[in-house]
Amino acid sequence: MSEKVFLLPDLGEGLTEAEILSWRVAVGDTVTVDQVVVEVETAKAAVEVPVPYAGTVVALHGGPGDVLRVGEPLIAVGDGTESSGTPARTPDVPSTDGASGNVLIGYGTSADEPVRRRRVAPTGRTVSASPRPAATPAPAPSTPSAVRVISPVVRALAREHGIDLATVRATGVGGVIRRADVDAALAEREAPASTAASTPGTRSDVHIPLNGIRKAVADKLSTSRREIPDATTWVDVDATELLAARAAMNAALPEADRVSLLALLARLTVAALRRYPQLNASVDLGRRRIVQYGRVHLGIAAQTPRGLVVPVLADADTLTTVELAQRLSETTALARDGKLPPGRLTGGTFTLNNYGVFGVDGSTPIINHPEAAILGIGRIIDRPWVIGGEVAVRKVAQVSLSFDHRVCDGGEAGGFLRLFADYVEDPVRALAHL
Repeated sequence: MSEKVFLLPDLGEGLTEAEILSWRVAVGDTVTVDQVVVEVETAKAAVEVPVPYAGTVVALHGGPGDVLRVGEPLIAVGDGTESSGTPARTPDVPSTDGASGNVLIGYGTSADEPVRRRRVAPTGRTVSASPRPAATPAPAPSTPSAVRVISPVVRALAREHGIDLATVRATGVGGVIRRADVDAALAEREAPASTAASTPGTRSDVHIPLNGIRKAVADKLSTSRREIPDATTWVDVDATELLAARAAMNAALPEADRVSLLALLARLTVAALRRYPQLNASVDLGRRRIVQYGRVHLGIAAQTPRGLVVPVLADADTLTTVELAQRLSETTALARDGKLPPGRLTGGTFTLNNYGVFGVDGSTPIINHPEAAILGIGRIIDRPWVIGGEVAVRKVAQVSLSFDHRVCDGGEAGGFLRLFADYVEDPVRALAHL
């Protein structure tokens, strides 16, 4: 039987490695062209990988939890034909004749030079190609109503490690179990029993792996703090008229076209960037220049079960308010489900961060490197506000702008923030020209 070894394909967007979440096939199974054989997790999303060959599975290169780099062997498939001598097991890259080009769902085919990296087993041996690992005993059944899990990645992780989700402490919004919660439960289970026994009444340390999307976020934020000389400015705004404008707008629109508050804030952000393009920029240190972008690719910071991600609304400045709202709703839903392609998580030129959803008033957000600025919105609450010399109760929020001081001075940053605040207080002024 001759064999073909399928390499982990190019993941795109600068992604160079992926962690195996779960195999969908075992050694000895028969597979068809474009059949999904494994689910992997990159720093940006969980991705299903189809095999471009048909035949019998001969070997699976790694098990759940192993990290493979692009170009490393993933799965070996035999075509069922006999050959003389030792079967050839040379890595193959799918070609356009006879094999599928649908290498990775959402991406194209690529052939990079193979590089290798294996997770070391506890015995010190390197994990090698092997049949499907022995299954961990399935967790005891639990009442569905007692467990709230949104992400299939979280369910797969718990299943692979034999963790009963009903016993996991949830920290997500609304009692949703996040990946970090499963990681914490796994770390607590594997902690030495003597640690807890030595100090009665206290909890043992929890060791949470810094990998996947958590590692990507940590690297990006560290780079931002290390490279960008940032400054932050903020202002309180009266958002009463903004809420009234949204209510009036939605009353005149069909239900499918109704606009969220975040979409309206995104629209005002784009309007302010037209007047202050200095903020829609980045610094190119290699060429010693500042790049001001002609289009606004607006990033929206979003908390998901997999952690913080920033999906990007490409060409946001070309969209109407309703189109922007629809694109935002679709994009954030995909991001929360872990189904957003990596290409839609990169390439932003400016980021909007609505931290008010967490019930906080203010923040000094970290710039999403390599962008030059990030605009933050706090919660909108009733506060006393002076209008025409009289105190009234109004809907007030704090907005903040962190900016790269290499790109603009305080005057330009303050001008942008003040203009955005004016738009919030008098949205008709901005929306009339959009």
